[in-house]
Amino acid sequence: MTVCLFVYKTFSMLTTENSQEEKVLCIPKCPVFGVCGGCSFQNIPYGKELALKEGKFRELFRSELGLAEDVFDPIEASPLEYHYRSRLDLTLRRFKTGELVMGFQCEDTHRMVPVESCPIARAEISDFLPELRRQAEARMPPDYRIANLTVRTDDSGRVSWGGIGRHSCRMKPEDYFYTVLGGRRFFFSLDTFFQANLSILPKLMAKLEPVVCGDPATVFLDLYAGVGLFGYYFAGKVRRVVMVESSADSLMMMKYNRAYGGHGEAEIFEGRVEEAFAAFLGRAESGRRVALIDPPRKGLSFEAADALSDEKGLAGLLYLSCSTASLVRDLRHFVRKGWVIRKLTPFDFFPKTPHLETLAYLEPGGEG
Repeated sequence: MTVCLFVYKTFSMLTTENSQEEKVLCIPKCPVFGVCGGCSFQNIPYGKELALKEGKFRELFRSELGLAEDVFDPIEASPLEYHYRSRLDLTLRRFKTGELVMGFQCEDTHRMVPVESCPIARAEISDFLPELRRQAEARMPPDYRIANLTVRTDDSGRVSWGGIGRHSCRMKPEDYFYTVLGGRRFFFSLDTFFQANLSILPKLMAKLEPVVCGDPATVFLDLYAGVGLFGYYFAGKVRRVVMVESSADSLMMMKYNRAYGGHGEAEIFEGRVEEAFAAFLGRAESGRRVALIDPPRKGLSFEAADALSDEKGLAGLLYLSCSTASLVRDLRHFVRKGWVIRKLTPFDFFPKTPHLETLAYLEPGGEG
């Protein structure tokens, strides 16, 4: 159990101007807290962390987009405060002395922080790190200076890793990872994108469902579909599902999910979102259409933002983002095109870090 220290000194991240309120600090669980730079909030209780994040989140979107208070949903807490990450990315570096060091590379520097455990990684991964180092050092070719390691686990608790040598993250189908949502299995691998905090996914789906499934005649467009998590989750609950993806690795996993995940039918478009609009997404079609976009951290390309914001045939647009900077930029583009931001929901996918996942819901035209 976390030991708390009750102190009266000012804690800069939580103190408001002229506040004399007593502050609560906690002893961090990680021995390299404050050094590796990954976790900023291990020294405050989780309730305080959520309040701080939510406050900063609202302040940012109010100032950048002028949003009213009723647009903001309360922050959705992670069911797991620690040991939630099912994926960890580490660096194995050989120094000029010949010494091999495994750990985290500090952001914007070349400094390495060696680690033997990680309290935000799933326990299966954290406990495996000493063995990962032994295995990775044994596989590291003499001429390698650096290797980027990826280690993952899933609902079963099995751990696999890759990152040394070409195609080292490729997996055989019998070794694929999986998680269960809504009674269905969703498969993923070392070399495909999948959300790292599996514990919070049911909360996300519960927030999406009323919008996507409000009308059984809905056509659901899952853009940047990845391995098909959202499209397959709602397949069978709406009239039609179309998924768009350009990554060959993700498409291969998407098709595996279709064959072995027990999912309903969905159409697959192999290509970029911009190409999909030119081909068929922009065509006239009867029925209610709702799109979900979950683009990379850099957000939408100008072409994709333009095509989507010009598509008035959509009844609603759901935008899931891991970057507030790119989300603000893209939402501003939609607002200029006449779209209305109806709801913003922050999800704490990454406890103890400053990062949030945000779900925005927009509708075309009308009064705000």
